[in-house]
Amino acid sequence: MGKKDQEKIKELEEKIKELEGFWKRALADYQNLEKRVEGEREDFVKFANSQLILKILPAIDSLEKAEDYLNDEGLALAVRQLKDALFSAGLERIEVKGRDFNPEEMECVEVGEGEEGKVLEEVRAGYKFGGRVLRVAQVKVGKRKIDKKSEEKAKKELQKGDYL
Repeated sequence: MGKKDQEKIKELEEKIKELEGFWKRALADYQNLEKRVEGEREDFVKFANSQLILKILPAIDSLEKAEDYLNDEGLALAVRQLKDALFSAGLERIEVKGRDFNPEEMECVEVGEGEEGKVLEEVRAGYKFGGRVLRVAQVKVGKRKIDKKSEEKAKKELQKGDYL
């Protein structure tokens, strides 16, 4: 075997290594693309489910009110089955009573006398789906009682502009 043949073999071996590198990178890119597409598909399904659940929540609110008012076992069973189906699909109720007010999960619609910044009452249930807040809870939040003297002093300071 001559020197030219050895050079040709070495040149072909380098070309094979180069093509192997391209092939491995292309395969890795394809596998990454498959993973990304699968993740996007899952996100799409979650989003579609969340939009459907969001449309169903007002009906659940109405059914719960009817259940409280009518005190009917059949209605209570139907409401529980509907909620169980949604919870098994990933819906979670945001627990609020007695917690500190959290504006990421709650909307204050009323203020009442109580411990400062604590949720006193749930006005409308809030829910999460897939770890994300789907609908914030509407809550009544506690505020310490302000005596008349302090209230009048605060009003005077606001009028004078001495609050800064």
